[in-house]
Amino acid sequence: MAASGPRNLITDVPGVLVGQAEDRDAITGVTVVLAEQPAVAAVDVRGGAPGSRETELLGPATLVERVDAVVLAGGSAFGLDAAAGAMDWLAEQGRGFAVGAARVPIVPAAILFDLNMPTRRHWTGVPPHRRLGTAAAAAAAREFALGNTGAGLGAKAGSLKGGVGSASLRLADGMIVGAVVAVNCCGSAVRPDCGRFWTAELALPGELPLQPPVPNAPLDLDDLSGCAPFVAGANTTIAAVATDATLDRNACRRLAIMAQDGLSRAVRPAHTPFDGDTVFALATGAAEPASTEALARLGGAAADCVARAIMRAVAAAEPLGGFPSWPERWGRS
Repeated sequence: MAASGPRNLITDVPGVLVGQAEDRDAITGVTVVLAEQPAVAAVDVRGGAPGSRETELLGPATLVERVDAVVLAGGSAFGLDAAAGAMDWLAEQGRGFAVGAARVPIVPAAILFDLNMPTRRHWTGVPPHRRLGTAAAAAAAREFALGNTGAGLGAKAGSLKGGVGSASLRLADGMIVGAVVAVNCCGSAVRPDCGRFWTAELALPGELPLQPPVPNAPLDLDDLSGCAPFVAGANTTIAAVATDATLDRNACRRLAIMAQDGLSRAVRPAHTPFDGDTVFALATGAAEPASTEALARLGGAAADCVARAIMRAVAAAEPLGGFPSWPERWGRS
């Protein structure tokens, strides 16, 4: 039977830590996925309105193939500066790609849009994200909170409150894969007729609250009542998956591509013109090299972890800014 790692977090992957920081007044935050040693990395971008930094260097024809961290941030384009804050902290630790005597930390990033969250107070002067990136990197640890935390503080999931979620899975051959997701999707993570998570059947025992039953009436596939308004650039689900398998950059890219399918299973519609859906993949190389067959199993497990992480994010989120939480709207006693 499938089982998660001991924490059911991406940090069950050896060599991976996560830190988070928030500005509660501005209702924005940052989530940093920190590799304790430089990790092979790749990215897959499918949304129509992405915001990212350093994703081009993850291509197969570029020089640098390992990263020190990946940043997921709120704040729209302002949030891209969170990567600079994480770089500041990594540089202080002596981390980074060596160029002669200099070291340059490699920190790709992706952002989501949270600037229209009601009740937020816009910052004055310097945006907070660089500071938050430094604080999140410094706080990186094995344990971290889900829901209204980090990059998910100001996130929405369709008409519900979104947030940060995570999940892990240990494969039969011993490899571990995990995901962390900041869910700010235009589409809905739940059925509009009953509130049951689209991928509830993928949840491990005890992972989700009791789910509403499926109605007898046929599902209306044109019912988009659970979605957010279709506004350009106002949404995005951003994620990172990690594994302890030894992968080259091409295999890591395949892992990111397959993991992205977990988003399309858990959110309907996904990859819209209004989202910037982006998934990073990291391979720490703590385990043996993965064969092609093992990579296929690993990618399938990564997609399941992304889907489960999305459900856990929405289930853990608390009401904010007039957006109800899943338990408030659909929960059962």
